[in-house]
Amino acid sequence: MKVLQINSVCGFGSTGRIMADIHEMLLAKNYESHVAYGRGNTALKENTITIGSKPSVYSHVLKTRILDLHGFGSRKATEEFLEKVEELNPDIIHLHNIHGYYMNVERLFDYLKKAGKPVIWTLHDCWAFTGHCTHFDYIGCDRWKTGCFSCPQKKSYPKSDLWDNSKFNYKHKKEIFSGVDDMTIVTPSVWLADLVRESFLGGYPVKTINNGVNIDLFKPTPSSFKEENGLQEKFMILGVASVWSKQKGFDYFLELSKKLTEREVVVLVGVTEEQKELLPANIVGITRTSNQKELIEIYSTADVFVNPTLQDTFPTTNIEAMACGVPVITFDSGGSAEIINSETGIKLENKTVDSLRASITKVKMSSSNFIEKGQLRAQSKFDKQEKFSNYIKLYKEKVKTNKLQPIL
Repeated sequence: MKVLQINSVCGFGSTGRIMADIHEMLLAKNYESHVAYGRGNTALKENTITIGSKPSVYSHVLKTRILDLHGFGSRKATEEFLEKVEELNPDIIHLHNIHGYYMNVERLFDYLKKAGKPVIWTLHDCWAFTGHCTHFDYIGCDRWKTGCFSCPQKKSYPKSDLWDNSKFNYKHKKEIFSGVDDMTIVTPSVWLADLVRESFLGGYPVKTINNGVNIDLFKPTPSSFKEENGLQEKFMILGVASVWSKQKGFDYFLELSKKLTEREVVVLVGVTEEQKELLPANIVGITRTSNQKELIEIYSTADVFVNPTLQDTFPTTNIEAMACGVPVITFDSGGSAEIINSETGIKLENKTVDSLRASITKVKMSSSNFIEKGQLRAQSKFDKQEKFSNYIKLYKEKVKTNKLQPIL
């Protein structure tokens, strides 16, 4: 079985790590695996394909910024890549993020429809069925159900500074993404699966395969983080994000800081240098770290993990915290609350600072009730080896079924 995965990046970022993990698992099981990506570099040494070049990415960025035509650039880069795919002749093609300034979706799906190969498409966000945005929860928009127009998030990723082409994008995505004979859509959360079934992609089979973490690494680990930062006597409230924004809950932490006692402190991992300047004295800001060991030590030191996200697909930070023995408090947004249960954390439908403050107090009084059960839930439900092996099972099922079909 020969598998080709395609994503915007490889080996870094949440989607890039997922693709790389599946690739390495396939190779370990002696399958032939290839990965293709559009931006950045990768530490992977085996069977990698770069799509396009920096100039083609910059040209796609320009087309997006001016014309709001994200996904409709990179024509030549995509055609050259598809020639390589034709030569490679994979048994199955697994798409991840096909947005990201590197792929022409029209050319890609023309090929997929003609090739007749099984396709798995993992949606990590909502971009595939909107006219512009990757998420719409924050503003409560439901135009994606019937047809996008006058996009209220034109300035959000993939940002357009001038034109609004959301109506065109929606119409053409619907036409382009429809009509693949053998395509299965996979989502990491039930929440996103339900949205897909309501969208114009709802005619395809939809499966949910949760994201997972390496539970051999993410576990309670000795740490001197509190001592190094002078926080020995503090109750530590942790927040982690790759990018902090209003949608991720950054402003909630600023407001929460006003309600903390002298013996409480917030630690935010992933802030920019500019955001650090905005932080009050009782919030410790740490810029984004790619050092997994350092991150695990920070998790292991925390007394509670708070994720006040307002839109998210399935944040693995919740899993990482639980696996490291930290109770989780999260808003019931997107798929975030699916990760925990009442024995491992607290989900909040009431998205207020006061509800966060009350929940932190509750955890302080009964944290031992959450810790062990959180670790067990992470180990039993979100081990990446088990989660990603479900993709291999799906590949084998689809390839077997496809080869039983008559060749016309």
